[in-house]
Amino acid sequence: MKKLLVLCFPLLWGCGEVYVPKPKGYPSISFPEKDYIRISRTNCPFEFDIPVYAELNRDSISSSEPCWLNLDFPDFNATVHLTYKDIIGKNEFIEIQNDTRKLVFKHAIKAEEIFETPLSNIEKNYFGMLYDLTGNAATPLQFYLTDSSKHYLRGVLYFNTKTNTDSIAPVQQFITQDIYKLINTFSWR
Repeated sequence: MKKLLVLCFPLLWGCGEVYVPKPKGYPSISFPEKDYIRISRTNCPFEFDIPVYAELNRDSISSSEPCWLNLDFPDFNATVHLTYKDIIGKNEFIEIQNDTRKLVFKHAIKAEEIFETPLSNIEKNYFGMLYDLTGNAATPLQFYLTDSSKHYLRGVLYFNTKTNTDSIAPVQQFITQDIYKLINTFSWR
């Protein structure tokens, strides 16, 4: 009888609660309302609009380059690195453009596809390229804007965490709209 109780006790004890595994879920993300302000740095030859929930800071790595900037999105742990270069001659322009393509296509190992979208605005005297990288590349979006004679600005979106395409997709889409706004309001000074 004691053996029967010892065997049955764990069975009776476990019957009181039914275990149901919780489904996988992702945290809810609330996005701020879109609103923009004009940024015009006196020492940089360009201006554009940025969202009010972003911060434009000088790049701390390159102290010798006053127009290397970071557009930080603190709520989303993301940064758009902006690097500006003066173009001295045609050879330097070609070299900078080749460097940009090399840096974009370095991500081809992880990217599923790289879509290139030409950019141009004759009134604001710029043209460029937008690179949309799909898959688990370190950077999902890159672009450059230039007047091809004096100025060259390159932008790269990075998430400051390991990227998983599915989990960052809503945030990436939200920030991509802000990058389009930056490009559409961009002008040389």
